[in-house]
Amino acid sequence: MKIENVQLIGVVGAGTMGHGIAQSCSQAGYMVYLMDVDINILEKALKSIREGPFGLMKLVEKGKLNPDQVNEIIGRIKTTTDYDELCKNVDVVIEAVPEDSELKKKIFRLLDEKCPEKTVFASNTSGIMITELATGVKRKDRFVGMHWFNPAPVMPLIEVVRGTLTSDETFNLIIELSKKMGKIPIEAKDGPGFYTTRFITAYLFEAIRIFEAGLADIKSIDEMTKFAFRHPMGPFELMDLIGLDTMLHVGEYIYNLTREPQYKPPLILRKLVMSGYLGDARFKPGSRGGWIDHFKVAKP
Repeated sequence: MKIENVQLIGVVGAGTMGHGIAQSCSQAGYMVYLMDVDINILEKALKSIREGPFGLMKLVEKGKLNPDQVNEIIGRIKTTTDYDELCKNVDVVIEAVPEDSELKKKIFRLLDEKCPEKTVFASNTSGIMITELATGVKRKDRFVGMHWFNPAPVMPLIEVVRGTLTSDETFNLIIELSKKMGKIPIEAKDGPGFYTTRFITAYLFEAIRIFEAGLADIKSIDEMTKFAFRHPMGPFELMDLIGLDTMLHVGEYIYNLTREPQYKPPLILRKLVMSGYLGDARFKPGSRGGWIDHFKVAKP
């Protein structure tokens, strides 16, 4: 498929990443089907696209969009809970569901059965090997990794990953599609965690171990990281945003395949997740909070 043939993009999963990806696609002028199994999640997604912290109304406030343009962008996004509706004429499907390889493969098997032969599949996985996920479909040549970063409408990088059987045509299509959305696509090789997730996981787990060793408390580690390295968030703030359950799953996946000790999830992280502390409640409504809440440390 050529980039000029892409007109309709499907996004599966309407959580934080999914609706941010849908917003980015629509802002680039594409028609979008945003799918989730929960209609309430879809309603919240549309509200966030319009009014959220990285939503379209923020761009109106900055003078980058006018209200009519906001309505046009929202108008290009259709929501659905029906795979048949999503798949009917879709050109590219971007999957953005939780980091669970079996769940992702189950979804891709359904998509493979229902989508036209032309449809290209892209996974937003942050670290599950693309070759592994592609075992769930027949069209392995049209399966690729398209790893976005949070918040999707703002962050410029897209990590593009070939599976073992990904065709040049598919890889090049996703490179061009990323550029059409104003992003910076860079290739990473297929392996557990690719580049970015392996790097960030080792960094975040080391911050936990420094805290466990008593070298500094959570607030101090976050503050020193921001002031010394000019990171916009400290490691504990970032883990709360990502989700502690996601960090645990990613660490387990990379460690199980590499056995490299820096990726082994610290015990304290596992205990927090087991206790229901999954991340900052501002980002994960209904959770019991994360590092900051559990240890009663005020945010800087």
